[in-house]
Amino acid sequence: MRAVVRFVACLACAFVLLSAGASAQTYPDRNVRVLVPFGQGGPTDVIARVFAQKLSESLGHSFYVENVPGAGGNIGTAQAARAPADGYTILVTSTGFMVNPSLYAKVPYDPIKDFTPLTLAAVSPNVIFVNPSLPAKTFKELIDLVKANPGSYAYAQPAIGSTPHLSAELLKQTYGLDLTMVPFTSAGLAVNGVLSGQPPIGFTALPPTIGLINEGKLRGLAIEATKRSPLLPNVPTIAEAGAPGQEADTVTGFVLPAGTPPAIVEKLNKEMVRIGSLPEVRERLEKIGFNPVLDTPQEFGARIKSEMERWGKVVRDAHLKIE
Repeated sequence: MRAVVRFVACLACAFVLLSAGASAQTYPDRNVRVLVPFGQGGPTDVIARVFAQKLSESLGHSFYVENVPGAGGNIGTAQAARAPADGYTILVTSTGFMVNPSLYAKVPYDPIKDFTPLTLAAVSPNVIFVNPSLPAKTFKELIDLVKANPGSYAYAQPAIGSTPHLSAELLKQTYGLDLTMVPFTSAGLAVNGVLSGQPPIGFTALPPTIGLINEGKLRGLAIEATKRSPLLPNVPTIAEAGAPGQEADTVTGFVLPAGTPPAIVEKLNKEMVRIGSLPEVRERLEKIGFNPVLDTPQEFGARIKSEMERWGKVVRDAHLKIE
């Protein structure tokens, strides 16, 4: 009897493996939803549309973008977590995907248990900038100015829990700065605030500041990256400015619901890596201030865990919480 049970179990396993292989060979056989948990027009949406268009062209079915904004990305992300694990829902993530579990009192998803990593698509370094009227002309002068005038200065950031916000909090923790946070609801509004001098200091991702810094309307003090940006070659890295270990960037990647067949994960990853190597795609991403990465699912999975650990500590130390 036991032999019969083992035989049936083996047959069932073989059937599952054969079915998974067959589904990967025919995948996709219908349209695929690319879910963006934010509104249209932002960097996550732009990157999603670049890859969706190329995937549609190469795989023969429409990869269509659906925007499901709300609650810092939590609403769309939860919807993706509940989707069937068949490869027909792809979630586009930002750093909030990894930060929100520490920041929000309750999050309707688990980044590790509910999702299978696909690839890290691109990263954009954050930048520290000031209104030109501020006396500080270098990062060191900014630190000295804030230290000499505790409670007198404030900084703009694009969203609670974003990496620009958390990198500013990390800087405050590292240097013991008494610097007030002024929250905005987008990078564009944060940049406009610094342009008006209210407040005079800003932390955002790179894209919305490039033209303004190059035109001299804002003063870039440091790129929070290990290498200078070719778009802002005169702005030093944070280590060059004297603060190694303060690197921070905005991450955009792709994940699938947990349990998606490995063959489908492999097929999608291989195709996305190929797309990311296309000169027109690289140029498009670099023009909006992002550096293409396109790594393996395992590498992106490790990055998700490290981002959660690093920013989770900053959130806890800064006593940040959204109910």
